[in-house]
Parts: sequence; C-alpha cells; structure tokens
Amino acid sequence: MTTVQMSLRTRLGPAEAGPQLSSLLKRFPARPVASEWEATGRSADEVLHRLVTPPFVVDSPSNQADRHAGMVKILRWLETYPGDTWQQRWLASGADPIGNTAWRHLASRTLAGREGAGRAPQAEFIRLGRGMLPLLAGDVIRPSLSWLVTPGGIPHLISEMARSRDPAAFSQLTVLSAQDPANTSTKEAALRRITAVLAAKGGTVSDITVGDCLQFVEVLADERGRRDTSLYFYQLLHALGVFPPDAPPTVRIFAVPGQQSIEQLVDRYDFACRPIRDLMISYLRERQPALDYTSLRNLSFGLGKMFWKDLEIHHPGISSLRLPTEVAAAWKQRIALKETTVTDSSGRRARVQTSRSDAGINYLAMIRAFYLDIAQWAMEDPALWGPWAAPCPIRVEEMSRRKDRLHRKSRIDQRTRERLPVLPVLVTTVTQARQTAAERLELAQRTEPGELFTVEGITLRRPVLAKPSAKTWAEDPDTGKREDLTLTEHRAFWTWAAVEVLRHTGIRVEELTELSHHSFVQYRLPTTGELVPLLQIAPSKSDAERLLVISPELADVLSAIVCRVRDDAGAVPLVVSYDGHERVWNPPMPLLFQRRYGVENRPINAEAIRALLNKALAGTGLTDAEGRPLHFVPHDFRRLFITDAILNGMPPHIAQLVCGHKDINTTMGYKAVYPEEVINGHRAFIARRRAIRPSEEYRTPTDEEWEEFLGHFERRKVAHGTCGRAFGSACIHEHACLRCALLRPDPAQHERLLEVRDNLLARIAEAQREGWLAEVEGLRVSLAGAEQKLAQTEQIATQRTTVHLGIPDFSQVVGRDATDS
Repeated sequence: MTTVQMSLRTRLGPAEAGPQLSSLLKRFPARPVASEWEATGRSADEVLHRLVTPPFVVDSPSNQADRHAGMVKILRWLETYPGDTWQQRWLASGADPIGNTAWRHLASRTLAGREGAGRAPQAEFIRLGRGMLPLLAGDVIRPSLSWLVTPGGIPHLISEMARSRDPAAFSQLTVLSAQDPANTSTKEAALRRITAVLAAKGGTVSDITVGDCLQFVEVLADERGRRDTSLYFYQLLHALGVFPPDAPPTVRIFAVPGQQSIEQLVDRYDFACRPIRDLMISYLRERQPALDYTSLRNLSFGLGKMFWKDLEIHHPGISSLRLPTEVAAAWKQRIALKETTVTDSSGRRARVQTSRSDAGINYLAMIRAFYLDIAQWAMEDPALWGPWAAPCPIRVEEMSRRKDRLHRKSRIDQRTRERLPVLPVLVTTVTQARQTAAERLELAQRTEPGELFTVEGITLRRPVLAKPSAKTWAEDPDTGKREDLTLTEHRAFWTWAAVEVLRHTGIRVEELTELSHHSFVQYRLPTTGELVPLLQIAPSKSDAERLLVISPELADVLSAIVCRVRDDAGAVPLVVSYDGHERVWNPPMPLLFQRRYGVENRPINAEAIRALLNKALAGTGLTDAEGRPLHFVPHDFRRLFITDAILNGMPPHIAQLVCGHKDINTTMGYKAVYPEEVINGHRAFIARRRAIRPSEEYRTPTDEEWEEFLGHFERRKVAHGTCGRAFGSACIHEHACLRCALLRPDPAQHERLLEVRDNLLARIAEAQREGWLAEVEGLRVSLAGAEQKLAQTEQIATQRTTVHLGIPDFSQVVGRDATDS
C-alpha cells in the first residue's frame, strides 16, 4: 500500500476507505519527484543571469534589489553543502524538513559562520524570502509539498508563478473562479495549492495530475490534522480541462466511502469467538447475491451488533448458537429497548432507555431467519452448516406484527388526513415564494450598487461590496442585515419544483433525484395518432420501471426545470450522483435536479429536498392536530397522491401500477380512509338493499297509521313504569306487569312497589293459614317479580345520570367534501 493510500485510509477511517478510492490511487499515481532537471543543474552565474531578466523582474527597484541580494545569499549558502545540483544541495542542507520559515534562520546563521542558536535580522529575513520566490518560480529548487504548507503558504507565490511560470493558465483560472459564487478566501486557497504543486513538482498547470492532487491532500491531512483539506483546487483544474477524460469528474469521489467487503462489515464488531465470526462471514456471503448492499449492511448490523456482540458483552465466553432459555429471554428484553438522548427543562442532556417502536421485531426476524437458514442448509451441506444447526430461540408467535401494522396504518391515515386539506396552502406558499424571490433577484440585478429597490412593498438596498462577487446581495436600509438573493431564489425554485413534481407524480424521493433528461419519452396512440408525453421512472426500490402520463401542469414544471439547468450550448449538463444505498457512483447523467456548486454541477440529493421542504413549511404556520408545527416528508406526497387518486375514481389496481407497488395491499395501505367514505358506502349499501326489498315496505304511512304509531309510545306508560313491547304487539302477560321482563320500573314508584311486596307477603301468609295451596304458588311468582323490580329501581336510582344527547343532525355529516374533515 502506498503512502498516499495509508494516509487517506487513516484520515477516512478503515471502514470508510472503499475499493473505489484504492482503485483511483492506482489509476492516477502522483508524479515522482525528479532528482535532476535542466534548471537545477546550472551554475550560480547562469541562474542569476536568468532570474534577473524578464519575466522574473518586478516593477519596484527596491524589491528587485532585495530579490537579487537574497538570491545571491541563498546560492552562496547552498554552495556550502555537497551535491552536483542546487536541488541536491537543498536537500543536504536540512532546510526542507523544518518548513518555509525556519530555513531562513538556518541560512542566516550559516552565512554568519555560526551554527548555534539565533534568529536572522528582520531585513535579512525579508531579503531571503524575496530571493526564494524567483528560485521557486524559475524551477531551480523544488521543495517538498510539506515544506510549502508548513507553517502556511508562501506569500506572493501566486503572483510570481502567474507572471513567470504559466501566465496563460493562471489568467484562465482567474476568469473561471470569478464566475463562481464561492468566497474569495476559498478561491485564493485553491490558487495557493495549485502554485504549491507547481513549485514542488515542476512543469506548468497542464502538467498537474490527479495523483498530484491526491498527494497534496495527504500532506494537508498529515500537517494540519484533517483540517483545511478542501479540494476546490481540483475543481478548478478539472473545469479548466487539465485532467484526462477518465479523471474523476467530482472531488467527492476522493472522500465519499464505497462499499465494504463482508469481512469488513463483520469485523466492525470485533467478535471474541472467531468460529462465530467465520460463520457470520459465510452466512452473509451466502445471502449476498439476493440482497442489495443496504440490506446486506443492515443484516450484518442485526446479526453482529444487535445479536452476537450483545451476547458476548453480557455472557463472556459464549461460543454456541444453542442458547439457554434464560439467555435468550434476557437478550429479547434488551433489544426491545434502545438508548435515546433527552433534554430536560434545564437544558441538560442525558441518555435514557426507551421502548422500540417495533419492539425489536425486525431484529427478531433477522435472527429467526438466520437460525432457520442454517437448519435448512445443514441438510444440503452437513459438513459446513451442520455443526451450527441449533433450535431457534424465537417462536413464530413472537413475530406477529398485526397490532403494529394496525397502529401504523392508523397513524399514517391520520397523518394523511391532516396534510391533504392543507396541501393547497403549501403549494400556494412555495409558488408565491418562488415568484417573489425571482422578482427580487431580477430587480436587484438591474439596480446599481448603493441604490434602493422595492418589491411587494419591501424596500431593500443593493450593497456596495468591497470585493466583486458572483452573488447578488441585498440589505435592509434600516438594520443593514444582508441577504443572499441568489441563494434565496435558488432555494425557492427547487422547493417549488420538488413539491410540484412529487404531488403530480407520487414518485419516491430517490426516484425524483434520479429523473433525467432521458426520462422524457412519448407514445403515439395507434387510433388517433396523438402523441402522449410520458415520464419514465427508473427502477429503484421495486427494481421495476414504469411510465407516467405527463399532465399539462407537470409539463410546465418540467419545462421550467430543463430551461433552468441547461448550459450555454442548450444541453443539460452531465453530473455524477452517489447512490447512498449501494455506496457506488453512478455514471454521468443529465439529471434534472442539479445545481451549480463551485465550478461543477452537482445533483440535488434527497437530504437537500427534505431540508427545502422543512424550510418552506416553517413559513406557512401550519400545525397538526396537537398544535405542533406541521412537517412534510417527501413520502407524504406519495400517500397524498394515492389517496386523492382513489378518492377521485382511479381504480386501486391502476393506482398500484402507477405507483409501482408489487402488491395491491401496499397501495391500499397508503390510502387513507375518510368518514365520508364510510357514510357514503353505508348509504349506498342501504340503497342497494332497498332495491331488492318489496317496495310496499317503504311506502309513506297514512295519518291514521302515524297517529297509531305515536299513540303506541304514549300508551306504553303503566302503573309501575314503562312497557317496552314492540309497536303493533299486544301484551302477552295479560297485564301482569310485575312478572313481565319488558317492564322497566320507574324509581319514583319504589314506595308503591314496597307496598305491593308487603301485601303479597300478607296474602301468602293468609293463603298458607287457610290451606289455599294453589294460590300460594301463584302469589310466590308475583312476589319474586316484585322483588326483582325493586332491585332494578334501586340500581337505576344509584347509576342514573342526566346526559343531554341532543337531536342528531345528519346535515353536518352527509354530503361533506374532503376539506371539511
């Protein structure tokens, strides 16, 4: 492994430096440091004669005199060291390791004849520094990159190289950087690094290689501890056309991690049991062909971190998959909890354990599949998998997700019902924000610096900037607070574009970021010959492409996007995007959602889309059912699209195809259920049922029939309460109400019921004295009924509360539209 590879692996971490970076370092090696070249082998007189003539001469006579005197001193100092060239003498002097400041004190002490402690006088210190500039620009000495950046860059080296080494290239770099809205310090730092590479490697700007840039990043990382490692200088060189066509098109390729091998995924957890480690690697390798990289990485986390590493921490020395019952039970309890950070009222943060939303069922599913797979494979390959086959510690009953799915469906439906009515508000807000931002930017660009301009009643001033900027700024005349109108318009446009495309298509946010100029296709109807514009959605989550019809509203949005991203030649620029799930770089594509970043075009990723949505919602003042600020995520638009489409008559199986779902149940899970649907569906059911019933049952009653019906409820009042018999039915107990189960006693008749009970007791006693046995049996039945009614009156009296139910008014429910809910 090269030094560059080792340094970058240290800086990025062992788990972050993927095979892409290693292959780049092999494909683009740095130029080797030469030991001899023409300029360094000349004599002192030849060097001086060359460096005191144009283009190495400066306009200031005093500065030029100091430069000449400094060169004489440096050459005289280097002649005291062995070597055939000035580069060899420079390396022998020991000045290179000590940096671009301390060497002057070393040279001054040597010239004075004393090697001890001491610092060069100020005048001599300046003179030696000025004398080194033409030696570097004239390629007489090539110090190391480390010397050039320690402790900092060399002042005036940019102007020296631009004047004497490669004036044409530096002129192009200046023009190129002037078009970039990056700040001045970033641009100057990039030019310093380009001149440092020229001073250390020789040649002109066109000779710089990708490997030189990587090597320079290595030096910066070593010298400055991972700080100040901006690769903007690589962007400038790439935009200038210095690198070959196969060079990495973006600097992010150098630092963004690639895929890790299965061994690296498992070794993240440092298993104490090596056989289990080897088993995990074999298992993941067996599963790898059927999984994408993200699923493979998640599976390694579930098996490694959440399962086996947890067992090793709590049960040191464990080495078998055959888990005791108590060990398995304790592990299930641990994964059902997770640690989260909470902040109390005083602002202190603490780590607390909370229950997982899914109770760790996802990890249970991973481990259960792990055990069952090994058991199955053990029958096919007993030598490899047989020794590890063990009873699964997770029963099938523990995998039930029915309750979680019901709760999740309920939460998602409520979330959709909250957001669908306010979607027009969001659309209006982002549309108005885009129009306002564009008007302000256009008017500000037409306004001279220092003058005022007014947009929608707000007066702003175009500020006078000390340095020219590619951005357009405005400031409040009263407070002086400045705003970057270019950035504001950029955010407003892409927020509007994202909201419009998402709500008109229902695509996933990953599919949104993958839309390209190639996504536009057309279909000619065979019957009429009409051309139908279609939007091709590339395979993403379901690995199945689909086509969507482009509506006129969506066509306007896509047209605005294409017009915005086109370059001067009228083409959509090619950009490379990073697949965060697979951790690979996609080939250059004319993506629609892209922006200018520095001197290169970059895609707008999903995180940026989410940030734009949150910023747009912050200005709407919308709240949810609990009064908290309402938040949208890109996937909300997908649920809103499906719900709105089905509510407006799209068949669910068509919505399934439009959204790219494999199962129609998934589509119906996205659709929210509204109360109007239940009411209208129930009414439709009643209408269908009435249609098959005899029409006589639904005729209008006559006045006599209506009076008889109302009179029934008036005649239900009896002596001890209310009779609950049905309308049109006669009393089947011959008015023996105490014995009737349909009598609902009135608590106000409690005293009368007591009298009836006492009278019955007296009559029973009399009948027993007289020997009327047949009458005794009938009286006892009545006594039991009286006691039962007494108990009911006491129960009703103790539990009765007055509740005003009101009269139902269905006009408030039936016939409402979706916005009323």
